[in-house]
Amino acid sequence: MTHRTIAMGLFTASLAVTLPAAAMTEQQFQAQADKLFAPLMSEYDVPGLAVGVTWQGRHYLYTRGLANREADIAVSRQTLFELGSLSKTFNVTLAALAQERGLLSLDDQVGERLPVLKATPVGALSLMDLATHQSNGLPLQVPDDIKSDSALMTWLRQWQPAAGVGHERAYSNVSIGILGRIAASAFGQPYAQALQEQVLVPLALGSTYVQVPATQMQRYAYGYGRQDDKAIRVSPGMLDAEAYGLKSNIDDMLRFVDINLGSTAVPEPLAAAVATTHQGVTRTAPFTQAMIWERYPWPVSREQLLAGNAPSMALQAQPASRLGKREAGEQGVLFSKTGSTNGFGGYAAFVPDERIGVVMLANRNVPLEARVEASYKLLQQVLEAGR
Repeated sequence: MTHRTIAMGLFTASLAVTLPAAAMTEQQFQAQADKLFAPLMSEYDVPGLAVGVTWQGRHYLYTRGLANREADIAVSRQTLFELGSLSKTFNVTLAALAQERGLLSLDDQVGERLPVLKATPVGALSLMDLATHQSNGLPLQVPDDIKSDSALMTWLRQWQPAAGVGHERAYSNVSIGILGRIAASAFGQPYAQALQEQVLVPLALGSTYVQVPATQMQRYAYGYGRQDDKAIRVSPGMLDAEAYGLKSNIDDMLRFVDINLGSTAVPEPLAAAVATTHQGVTRTAPFTQAMIWERYPWPVSREQLLAGNAPSMALQAQPASRLGKREAGEQGVLFSKTGSTNGFGGYAAFVPDERIGVVMLANRNVPLEARVEASYKLLQQVLEAGR
């Protein structure tokens, strides 16, 4: 019996599971979501948001507010939000898929895939280093004056880690951007095309885009700046598509969470690639770093989850140690990731043991702790109703 046959059998069996009689009703879900997110919207002046929970094959959806204040357009399940760094989870899926297809190894050095960077500190990093923020202190952003690929490569050749910097975890759009470029090159395609053809289409994510088509622009929400409250959308930038450039709606993001939970059947190489992105690679104080996804013990305390999503985890280098063996198991694990742009804030988390996941998408960059706490409470309440 093949792995695919086993996986399909498990998937079919999962569909036959009946929901417990105590499953939260739609009315109860709407009430609980409103209780948690209406105050958040009020406190942070959030124009609109969409929240979804997937639990044992059932989807709950909550939408509130406006996608476009000026045009008085309400948020709906079709509304497209900027994903910010949630985009990185798609990037690493592409890289893991390239490994599944024998086009590269995640243990390859950057210099092997980009010869222009051989014999440099960046070139000595592995692709897995890039996927887990173990980049010797590469900065969060590409410098503003870097406007071309040639200028980017020149800067990367010249870049040197600060004295005394080792293998700390340093959250970086630069490192994940390089990974995306390398993975796409392995497929012989530009990044946006590779992601579309190799990942988004096969996963049936038809409302997830690097570049929103003209025919879908009416669905694309405006974000609103935290300082000036102006309507904004993400600006083009070096490595933007790879690091923070995707837009999606709540239905596609719940489907992506279902795929990560293993409850939605997808082509075998992609299912294996998704599983690879879950493997724990590096230990930090609050969580184990997988390929972009952050692994917490389940059940996890509120304090530990908030510590792992504190701003310092993205803005400051953190002590970390590479595990001797990658953690491949998913039992007793909550997977978590936030995503932000100047005008948008999102969050996704899922627990394979419980077959549950949550997604929040908002057109305001809500503080990380606030969006994580509200989403986590909603996830807990859905679970408690079903027990």
